[in-house]
Amino acid sequence: MLGECGMKARDKTALRKNSVALLRELVVDELLIQILQADDVLTEGMAETVLTEPTSFKRSSRLLAYLPKRGPRAFSSFCAALRETEQQHLCELLVRFRDQQRSSVYDPAFPLPTQECAVPAKRTRTHESVEMCLDADSPVTTAVLPCTSEFYLSHSAQAYPMCSSPRGLALVVSNVQFERELSELDTRRGGEVDEEVLRRLFTELDFTVIVQKDLTAQAMRSCIEQFVRRPEHVVSDCSAVCLLSHGVEGSIYGTDGQLLELDWVFERFDNARCPELQNKPKMFFIQACRGEEMDNGVDQLDGEDQTPPPGREQRDAGRDEKSERESAVRGQTESERLRVKLPQRSDMICGFATLKGFSTAAMRNTKKGSWFIQELNAAMRQRARDTHLSDILVQVNGCIKEREGYAPGSAHHRCKEMSEFTSSLCKDLYLFPKYCPK
Repeated sequence: MLGECGMKARDKTALRKNSVALLRELVVDELLIQILQADDVLTEGMAETVLTEPTSFKRSSRLLAYLPKRGPRAFSSFCAALRETEQQHLCELLVRFRDQQRSSVYDPAFPLPTQECAVPAKRTRTHESVEMCLDADSPVTTAVLPCTSEFYLSHSAQAYPMCSSPRGLALVVSNVQFERELSELDTRRGGEVDEEVLRRLFTELDFTVIVQKDLTAQAMRSCIEQFVRRPEHVVSDCSAVCLLSHGVEGSIYGTDGQLLELDWVFERFDNARCPELQNKPKMFFIQACRGEEMDNGVDQLDGEDQTPPPGREQRDAGRDEKSERESAVRGQTESERLRVKLPQRSDMICGFATLKGFSTAAMRNTKKGSWFIQELNAAMRQRARDTHLSDILVQVNGCIKEREGYAPGSAHHRCKEMSEFTSSLCKDLYLFPKYCPK
């Protein structure tokens, strides 16, 4: 119990005087709330009230309203939670302000303009800063919704087996800082947000997550080779690889400015080189540029969709049926003496943040991360319980299509992005989150 004693006056002052910075920069997610609950700072009802607020601003505002009333340990617990959720800059801001008041008498008339400067300022929306998007608040991060036993029983037969716990290994490679002496690539501000979002997402989906940061091209090759050889793949039902970096069509950059070919990555997971994952789904998510051209969008005009000339599909279908009958006759005898063979590469699905030939440099927000990872995270959390991955990625495409960049006065104002995915999956890929068949 917290008792009757409230928060210390100087701690309350630190929260109040830095409330603008906190409301602008604070990210209130489940981990932060759970830490405060574990320290008995928030009750279960308070935690639920905070997390159900519709925007990040309102979640932050609600939490800051609770804290001063939650006892003398609330301030230190809040600072500890900030450190645990990688918001050290806000923790340092509050502690520095509080400590200053111990050594000097604060004059309320003095505006202290330097206090908010302790928080990394948002970049002005100019030609030099095209990483902002139009969103005032990112979607609320809710817990991954659980699959029901009824849904599992009615859909598991036509889906990939998904019974192992953990489901599999997930590798997240995130390049944010690039070596200035070896490359001219800029720091990917906001990239660290993406890596944390993916780490939490796949952890909740019951994956064992491995995060590797700021690797050269050769280090990425070594990392992927080691990941492919992990013995856990034998008893896992799937795997996931997330690559976050600068890139060009077909390749991503290491921190040394050297390129790693994506086709090389896919080859490491093919049926010959990674037999432990044969017939198991392999997921890839690539957040990187695929070209230099900016998608400025086009004005939509009303009109009917064009359709292909009639008859072509019917003719192809008839030819396919005939060849299938002939193959079936030959296969009746061959199947008795030949082992089952697999294609070189199968059971893969890869989501790309952008279309071939287009740049994604303007589509990353320094606070909220990239558009693609934001939408992927939201869709997986809300829909993985009853939607297979191909349909989830279609929904991600639809959300990305609706978004626009915001950089008034620059060529990037109202810029667009379009994600896409490729698939060689042979069954429905349901992750059946938080459900373990008995």
